[in-house]
Amino acid sequence: MPTKDPLADLSPLSFLQMFVTQSIKLSGSASGAVRAEAIEYLGLTASSCLELYARNQMQLPERMNREQYADLIVYIKNAIGGEFRSVVAGPGVVYVENRRCPFGARVQDAPELCRTTASVFGGIAARNFGYAKVELKRRIALRDDRCEVCIYTDREIAEGQMGDEYVSEGETIVSRQALADVRTRVAEKMAHALCPAGRKQDAHTRPSIVAESRAMREILRAVEQVAPTRASVLISGETGVGKEVIARAVHTLSPRSPRPFLAVNCGAVPHNLIETTLFGHEKGAFTGAHSLHRGLFERADQGTLFLDEIDSLPLFSQAKLLRVLQEGEYERVGGGQTHHVDVRVVAAANKSIESLVDAGQFRSDLYYRLNVVPVYIPPLRERPEDVAGLVHYLLAALARRHDGPLKSLSDRAWGQVMGHAWPGNVRELENVLERAFLFTPGRVIDDVELRDRTALDAPRAGPATGGLLHAVRGRATRTIETRMLQDALERHHGNVTAMAREMGITRRAIHQKLKRYALPAAPYRCDGRATRR
Repeated sequence: MPTKDPLADLSPLSFLQMFVTQSIKLSGSASGAVRAEAIEYLGLTASSCLELYARNQMQLPERMNREQYADLIVYIKNAIGGEFRSVVAGPGVVYVENRRCPFGARVQDAPELCRTTASVFGGIAARNFGYAKVELKRRIALRDDRCEVCIYTDREIAEGQMGDEYVSEGETIVSRQALADVRTRVAEKMAHALCPAGRKQDAHTRPSIVAESRAMREILRAVEQVAPTRASVLISGETGVGKEVIARAVHTLSPRSPRPFLAVNCGAVPHNLIETTLFGHEKGAFTGAHSLHRGLFERADQGTLFLDEIDSLPLFSQAKLLRVLQEGEYERVGGGQTHHVDVRVVAAANKSIESLVDAGQFRSDLYYRLNVVPVYIPPLRERPEDVAGLVHYLLAALARRHDGPLKSLSDRAWGQVMGHAWPGNVRELENVLERAFLFTPGRVIDDVELRDRTALDAPRAGPATGGLLHAVRGRATRTIETRMLQDALERHHGNVTAMAREMGITRRAIHQKLKRYALPAAPYRCDGRATRR
C-alpha cells in the first residue's frame, strides 16, 4: 500500500498563502505602515498553528533544539511551494536559504509578503527559545537570485544585527519592530502635530510616508532624531525622490510645527530677485518697489524654511545666507536696519555640492553650515520595495482627488510598474498612475503606458512645431481610446449596452466610436471571447 504524501494534507498552508496574497490586494487604501503591521500580525498569529501542524507531521518532541527548529521551518515553507534548506551556522544562529518563493513571481509586486516569513520564523523561535531576531539577508522579492534568512536565538549574538526582533512574554509573542516601527511613530507624531486638539483624522487624511525599504526607514529614524533639534539639514537626491516630503516631516516633528513651513525653489527664482525673495526689500529700494516687501526669512520666523535646489543659489547671495544662518540677522534690500530672525533651514540639492565647492561655485563655509545633518534619498530604482507601497498610496489618493472609485492594477500593469526604472522617481510614478487612472473606465488598470526616457530627454518644441505636437497628441488620444474600447469589448464580450453603462455614455455614442476606429463588436461575441487581430 503506497504511503500517503503528508503534503496532501497541507491545505491550511495553501489557504494561508492565498489569504495573505489577497489581503495585499485588498489593502490598497491602507498606509504602508498599517499594511506591514497587518501582515506581520497575521504571520505571528498563524505561527503557532503552523508550528503545531508541522510538529504533529514530523513527530517532534515538546522541547526542540535548534536543529529541529531549522527542520521545522524548512518543512513549513517547502510545504507551500518553497525550496528552502538549512545551512550550517554557528551557536545561537539558524541559517536557511531558498531558491523558490512560495508566493511565486508575484512576490516582486508585493515585497511586504516577506514579513510573513520573518514573523512566522521569529514567532516560532521566540516561543521555543524565548527570543529571536530575524534578518532577511537576500530576498527574491527584491530580485536577488535566492532568499537568505538568518534567525538569531541568542540576544548577545544578535546585538548589532539588523532585523525584526521577537520576544516571548508569557503566552504572547511580541514583535518589537511592529510595536516601535519608525513608520508608525512618525505617522502618529505627524498626525498629532497637524491635527487640532480634540479632532480625529481618518485613514484618508492621516499623513503618511511610504517607507518599506530599509533605506527609507533609516531616513525616518534620522528625521525622528534630528527634528527636535535646531540643526540644519541638507537633503540630497535625484529630482522627484521626495525631498520636500522629508523636509516637511522634519518641520512637523519639531517644536516649530505650529509655526510656518515655507518652501522656495532657488533655481526657479531669477538671480536678480533671489535676495528680495529671501530677505525682502524696502519701499523705493529699486524701480518698481512701490511698497515694503517681507522676505521668506521674515515670514518664516520661528518656523522652517525649505530651500530647494540650493546648489543653484548664486555666489553673491551665499554670503548673506551664511550670515543669517550663523548670526540670525539680515537687512532687507535697500535698507540699513538689522533684523533678527529665528528660522530653521532645511536645504536640498539635486547636484553634488562637494563638486561645486571644488569648482569654486559654492562657498565651502556655507556648505559646512548647511550640511550639519546630511540626508541622502536613494532613487526609486534602488528601493523597489517602496514601489508597491507607493502604488497603493497614490491610487487611493487619486480616487479621493478625482472623487472616483478606488482602482487597482492588473497583473500586466503590475509587471510594467515593477519592471520600470522610474528615472523620474516618485513624481514620474504619480504622473503615470494619474494618467492611467483618468483613462481607465473600469476599476482595474491594465496598462500604465510608460514613456521612454528618450522622449523625456527630447528638446522642447517651439512654436514652429505646434502642428506636429497637435498631431502627436491626436495619435496618442486615438491610441488610448482604441485600447479602452478593445478592453471594454473583451470584458463585456461585445455587449454594447454593458459598455455604455460602464462608461456612462449612450449606446449610440459607443457605436459611433466603434465605427470610427473600425472595431466591430461581433468578433468579441464569439464563444464569449475576443478574437485577436
